[in-house]
Amino acid sequence: MMKRWIQKQENSMLAELHFTLAYYAGLWTLDDVNWAYQERRFLSQLIQKFISVLKSVPLSEPVTMDKVHYCERFIELMIDLEALLPTRRWFNTILDDSHLLVHCYLSNLVRREEDGHLFSQLLDMLKFYTGFEINDQTGNALTENEMTTIHYDRITSLQRAAFAHFPELYDFALSNVAEVDTRESLVKFFGPLSSNTLHQVASYLCLLPTLPKNEDTTFDKEFLLELLVSRHERRISQIQQLNQMPLYPTEKIIWDENIVPTEYYSGEGCLALPKLNLQFLTLHDYLLRNFNLFRLESTYEIRQDIEDSVSRMKPWQSEYGGVVFGGWARMAQPIVAFTVVEVAKPNIGENWPTRVRADVTINLNVRDHIKDEWEGLRKHDVCFLITVRPTKPYGTKFDRRRPFIEQVGLVYVRGCEIQGMLDDKGRVIEDGPEPRPNLRGESRTFRVFLDPNQYQQDMTSTIQNGAEDVYETFNIIMRRKPKENNFKAVLETIRNLMNTDCVVPDWLHDIILGYGDPSSAHYSKMPNQIATLDFNDTFLSIEHLKASFPGHNVKVTVEDPALQIPPFRITFPVRSGKGKKRKDADVEDEDTEEAKTLIVEPHVIPNRGPYPYNQPKRNTIQFTHTQIEAIRAGMQPGLTMVVGPPGTGKTDVAVQIISNIYHNFPEQRTLIVTHSNQALNQLFEKIMALDIDERHLLRLGHGEEELETEKDFSRYGRVNYVLARRIELLEEVKRLQKSLGVPGDASYTCETAGYFFLYQVMSRWEEYISKVKNKGSTLPDVTEVSTFFPFHEYFANAPQPIFKGRSYEEDMEIAEGCFRHIKKIFTQLEEFRASELLRSGLDRSKYLLVKEAKIIAMTCTHAALKRHDLVKLGFKYDNILMEEAAQILEIETFIPLLLQNPQDGFSRLKRWIMIGDHHQLPPVIKNMAFQKYSNMEQSLFTRFVRVGVPTVDLDAQGRARASLCNLYNWRYKNLGNLPHVQLLPEFSTANAGLLYDFQLINVEDFQGVGESEPNPYFYQNLGEAEYVVALFMYMCLLGYPADKISILTTYNGQKHLIRDIINRRCGNNPLIGRPNKVTTVDRFQGQQNDYILLSLVRTRAVGHLRDVRRLVVAMSRARLGLYIFARVSLFQNCFELTPAFSQLTARPLHLHIIPTEPFPTTRKNGERPSHEVQIIKNMPQMANFVYNMYMHLIQTTHHYHQTLLQLPPAMVEEGEEVQNQETELETEEEAMTVQVDIIPSPTDTSCSQETPAFQTDTTPSQTETTASETGASSNPEAIPALSETTTTVAGAVSSPAEAYTPQDATSAPEGTK
Repeated sequence: MMKRWIQKQENSMLAELHFTLAYYAGLWTLDDVNWAYQERRFLSQLIQKFISVLKSVPLSEPVTMDKVHYCERFIELMIDLEALLPTRRWFNTILDDSHLLVHCYLSNLVRREEDGHLFSQLLDMLKFYTGFEINDQTGNALTENEMTTIHYDRITSLQRAAFAHFPELYDFALSNVAEVDTRESLVKFFGPLSSNTLHQVASYLCLLPTLPKNEDTTFDKEFLLELLVSRHERRISQIQQLNQMPLYPTEKIIWDENIVPTEYYSGEGCLALPKLNLQFLTLHDYLLRNFNLFRLESTYEIRQDIEDSVSRMKPWQSEYGGVVFGGWARMAQPIVAFTVVEVAKPNIGENWPTRVRADVTINLNVRDHIKDEWEGLRKHDVCFLITVRPTKPYGTKFDRRRPFIEQVGLVYVRGCEIQGMLDDKGRVIEDGPEPRPNLRGESRTFRVFLDPNQYQQDMTSTIQNGAEDVYETFNIIMRRKPKENNFKAVLETIRNLMNTDCVVPDWLHDIILGYGDPSSAHYSKMPNQIATLDFNDTFLSIEHLKASFPGHNVKVTVEDPALQIPPFRITFPVRSGKGKKRKDADVEDEDTEEAKTLIVEPHVIPNRGPYPYNQPKRNTIQFTHTQIEAIRAGMQPGLTMVVGPPGTGKTDVAVQIISNIYHNFPEQRTLIVTHSNQALNQLFEKIMALDIDERHLLRLGHGEEELETEKDFSRYGRVNYVLARRIELLEEVKRLQKSLGVPGDASYTCETAGYFFLYQVMSRWEEYISKVKNKGSTLPDVTEVSTFFPFHEYFANAPQPIFKGRSYEEDMEIAEGCFRHIKKIFTQLEEFRASELLRSGLDRSKYLLVKEAKIIAMTCTHAALKRHDLVKLGFKYDNILMEEAAQILEIETFIPLLLQNPQDGFSRLKRWIMIGDHHQLPPVIKNMAFQKYSNMEQSLFTRFVRVGVPTVDLDAQGRARASLCNLYNWRYKNLGNLPHVQLLPEFSTANAGLLYDFQLINVEDFQGVGESEPNPYFYQNLGEAEYVVALFMYMCLLGYPADKISILTTYNGQKHLIRDIINRRCGNNPLIGRPNKVTTVDRFQGQQNDYILLSLVRTRAVGHLRDVRRLVVAMSRARLGLYIFARVSLFQNCFELTPAFSQLTARPLHLHIIPTEPFPTTRKNGERPSHEVQIIKNMPQMANFVYNMYMHLIQTTHHYHQTLLQLPPAMVEEGEEVQNQETELETEEEAMTVQVDIIPSPTDTSCSQETPAFQTDTTPSQTETTASETGASSNPEAIPALSETTTTVAGAVSSPAEAYTPQDATSAPEGTK
């Protein structure tokens, strides 16, 4: 404090001297000097003004909320200044001098329970940051020992002052620190002192100005006492606070609007939430902010689940004052009995138990599939124990618009973790391959782990304050969906990280915190650049290579064009990032020339053997020069960031980087992390197509079953592969042994095979080499290479002849290739030897993960969940590649950096490649307050871009037609098209039956109704839904494959409505089928299809499509055709959407179709059609048109079949063919009859917009259903059973002239067709 006070005085004097000299030197006018004084004193004067406003707030009288909001906003400003290193360095001096915290804690506003609640929470945050464990000058994080030393220095300086100048404090001065550094002890010693004495103590410590003689202090005694006590009291360490924090939210946090705001947060007020800014103080600060926000975002989702489940159970007060449940919930059950069965002793130095276990008994008198779900609760699944004491009488209706807690009488919420279900003998049923025992009756008991920290707090409150025992009151247990229930494991991972030394590479540390040179981790500035890299199969030819480095001088080491074939090794000029300045211009020019010269060395991959499968797999993609730069950067050490717009080949670049690292650095291990299982599987399938040995691939986590391959790349799948491969290789050893005539059983184990190779195979090879090697100046006879070759019999099953006999060098290379093939067999067996020594599948899988696998893939969620297990196993890796990096939460991006223990105090991480697109949708954050106020939707990838980290921007797309690309390429710097987009027939040919390749179709209100909202945020639009499905059916009737069409929408409600309409209209019709997917735009990110039908739903407000990132995703999913259904007048006036909608509205707003044009067409895109164009003006017209078209098609087909059956036998070559043909036609007629029965009339709109199933069971996070999964409607009553349909065409068809009424759209009879 003394140092800060002196520094402030010195700065003040220097500033005044500077201002005076500037004025007298004529550099400044008097106004300039006054302005400079105001600037210097601005913040100090602002604080004084705030203190005066704060003191004007009364204790109990009414206060204007403007004053309260001003105080809250001011504290928010102070927190922001303290939370940034550049500002806190100078701001702390002003803050200490003004004693702001002391004034705030003594203010009346803190004591006002309602008005001051948020202010108190913000004040706690400010206090936390003022005492943050960081050296303000160096920016280094302070350890716990260093913080303790600082605390001891303060308290001992106070003791010395007391001993020297204040005799009444001798007892305090002579006590040890541990006795006097608590708040209670300090108040006991300093409380009896007078105000003047307290002022003198504070002035001696330079906390206050010196008190003049014979004058009384102007400060209150309460203020002076709080000033001394708050400065010298012992503070609990941040780590200790964190370790004592319960991980499960309680009712106090869940429904605190200042901490967990509702979805209706307007953004006007401030909140007691941390912010994810561009910069952080330390890694601990970084992790702590993410920890708190992740915990609160999970709490928000938990609140939604609790409110949904408990309200479904309808708790009412019974006649005798107890609880009666009038409903039921799938995810919650009443508790029959609850007992705490174990409270383990605390560890040494801790005051909370190491483990608390309890038994929860419930009665599963429910449907079998729900019962299976409850019995299927696995170890570590999280549940919630709830106490409700309703006050409402039986039969009271629940109103979702009124406060939830008051209606249901919710009192307590506590979290727990499942250990397992108990069997009849009271033992936990362990998860494993053995089948679970069949338990009798409906009663089930689960053993659960309670949170020890929460239990300790509850018991302390019960004992000390006489509070109610929470654990004797629970009457509901609630479970959650597994995919949304991993928050506790992630929080434990973050907490464990904060309890360990987070060692990130030195070249990444400052960039992660947001300081220093943002380009310092770029490969061009890394001290360990690699000069020569083997690009393997990256380049297709020498011309491709030269085109990939524009502006560079390419020198090839061989002049013969026939030898200038890939693969190539390229030597780059390597310059240090800290180069010396050169004065000589000639030397600079020469240096520039060298910097642009690349030395290219073609080389031949050694022969791998005579079998066709020995030939390496080759890349076939002609990468652009920006893609090559991304690949080059990814191969070099450092941080590589690749921005990939839609369709620019992000995945292909990622796969090539992985392949090149694998071949250049075979001893290194690469970790692949993606946001979703789907992206990981796409990446893995492309990796398998390259020249990477299958035994080095491993896929962790759930989702490997979705891989479109027969091979299993999961841990146990790899174990089975190794065991099967070992048997295959030992059979090859046996065949080799037999071909060499060696007795014994060399193929018994991998060990015996190794001895066989060493003593039998190697000896023969060495003898062969000695016979055929080059002796002197004369080359051996080419026939000797084949004559003396010892493995002819073994390679008898290879393509013959093995040796060509054209030249000695060629045949020797073939012979060496054959030996490489044999040697590889024994090399693999040596690697598989561990599988013989390790007997259990678990041990074998761990060995594969730690030692064998070179490329390990997992999702970011799996990495966060399993970090502890991976570190414990000794998992190591050298490189990380992240796909979809812009969609991954900041903390889930950071955790994969720390999945291994440091090596000698340093991270072994060498490369970090992040590939993503920050112009597309960010991570999904459901709560608007966390999303916007705390900036939680900002991914680490986006933050790096905003900080200024160099990126490689891919600039050529090959997904969509050029005209479709124009709808979104304005969002990127220089996004162009690859040549094939202009040249390939599929891109140059028009869409059959449709005049335009993209079109915006205006949809007006249908029967006076546009958008509807049966539930909050559950938007539907029946007119658009019917229009979209009608166009889909029209395209399928023309001949478009249904799986080439996807239907997207911007809201979940519309998605479910469209699915129901498809189920009703054409879902089971083999002539039409189902679209590839019906899902939301957000869920379809990262996917594509040839034709996209998009419904924008809204007719009153633009909604969340106003986010340009969502617009980019929506516009970029189609390859060949995009058809958008919307209220044009609404969206065309939205400023954010103007660049896209100005192009869309340039074309007619009514659908233009060409019904007589066959699919596929030969018409070029943009040409005038030779067939008649028909304009569809509204949805009913389209529905009737499709209905008539379908009926015409059925009748034409039926007539054609009847004509074929009436052909005379003479027109058929063989009589048997007529019989077969008749049988086939009869089958087809039956199919046609069923098809007619399935398709309904366009006048039937039995799919309701307000289906109860939609309103109750749908959440925004509901997973998508693909074409194969949407077999049943969400509203079964809306679909008549197929057996109920008539079997004649006449009975199946309603008249198109029938009225299309709103009643049909909401409540059609079950039998209507």
